[in-house]
Amino acid sequence: MRGVLAASGCVLAVGLLTGSTIAPAAVPVAPEDPVRAAEYWLDEYGIQDAWATTRGAGVRIAIIDTGIGRGPVEFEGAVVDGTDVSGSGSADGRTPVGAVDANHGSWVASLAAARGTGAGTGMIGVAPEAELLSVSVGFGSSAKVPFSEQIAEAIRWSVDNGADVINLSLTTNTPDWDESWDSAFLYAYDHDVVVVVAAGNRGSGTSRVGAPATIPGVLTVAGVDTSGKASVEASTQGITIGVSAPSEDLVGVSADGRLVLWNGTSGAAPIVAGVAALVRSAHPDMDANNVINRIIETADRPPGTTADPDPLLYGAGLVDAAAAVSATVPSVSANPMGSLEDWIRLYRRADSGPAPVPTVEPVEVDPLPPADAATRAGSPLLPSTDTLLYGTLPLMAGSAAAILVALGVTAAVRRIRLASRTPSR
Repeated sequence: MRGVLAASGCVLAVGLLTGSTIAPAAVPVAPEDPVRAAEYWLDEYGIQDAWATTRGAGVRIAIIDTGIGRGPVEFEGAVVDGTDVSGSGSADGRTPVGAVDANHGSWVASLAAARGTGAGTGMIGVAPEAELLSVSVGFGSSAKVPFSEQIAEAIRWSVDNGADVINLSLTTNTPDWDESWDSAFLYAYDHDVVVVVAAGNRGSGTSRVGAPATIPGVLTVAGVDTSGKASVEASTQGITIGVSAPSEDLVGVSADGRLVLWNGTSGAAPIVAGVAALVRSAHPDMDANNVINRIIETADRPPGTTADPDPLLYGAGLVDAAAAVSATVPSVSANPMGSLEDWIRLYRRADSGPAPVPTVEPVEVDPLPPADAATRAGSPLLPSTDTLLYGTLPLMAGSAAAILVALGVTAAVRRIRLASRTPSR
């Protein structure tokens, strides 16, 4: 895999609201809990309205990231299984991996399906009744297994363990991906799994959308600021973006239970993954292609605009959870984010399929006449029959005649000379 491997999100060195860390079990301040109040996306993106229909029960979201911490009360009852594919974590995927990004997986998971700390208090996710799978991966020196192998294994494990939605809040900063990912992502699609991927952040060096956000069929999520405008630092742009979601001033639960504000499409992606879980819970018979299509078709325009949003910045627009769950949307037969199978056929030079069947009967053709017998090649320095007959013999005959003529002329000349010298009588 080429390029820099890095997590897509970045934490702000500030606490929640007051600039200091807020304990998740802290007594809420009346009349409204400050943690819950800080989650502005719950109201502004139709999530609380969608909860009138479903809160994600019966759906399983796989968080392929640095691991979901065991301690926080917000994850009690949420994480039902896990694994480690980095070679550095614990078997259940609950030990955070990496010296720098150890909390990243917990932040991501809390946005998708955190349970809160009580009725109306604490960090709550978009789909608070969905189940979570914790698949821990490592970046760079924090992993004993190559990154491309980790992702391929993580996806397959997630599918085999019942994931309905997979969230990948990471990027490679390059549009290309390892060929092993082809079969892994196809495996997810073939098993009707929705794959949600972060677009990446300009602020962390991602100037363009990179894999896995470039893989056909994934729902790529860009980021917007608190006003709904495309984020300058906490998002990037590209033609593969499907929808947008908040990526600034996000609340996250750390592995040790601390709450932080953080930025990045790493947070926008699990918000959309949570919306996908709500849709799947409300429509259990709906396939992954139509889940993705509903999220795209019900997206809103950015605030203050009347024209369609710039697809390079927003995709179809801002995610609307309530509309995605309840709106009437025509069914589709194909993934609106493209076909990986077709891409492989075109660009991997895969098998072109069976040989074509002849449409007419074969025509009988007369056999060709036998070839002339081969002649033995001779030395170019020796005469052949043709050179003797047409070259050497005529040349010799001509030369002999010329010699005889010359001798006759010479004899005649001598006789004339002798005759001229004889004295007269």
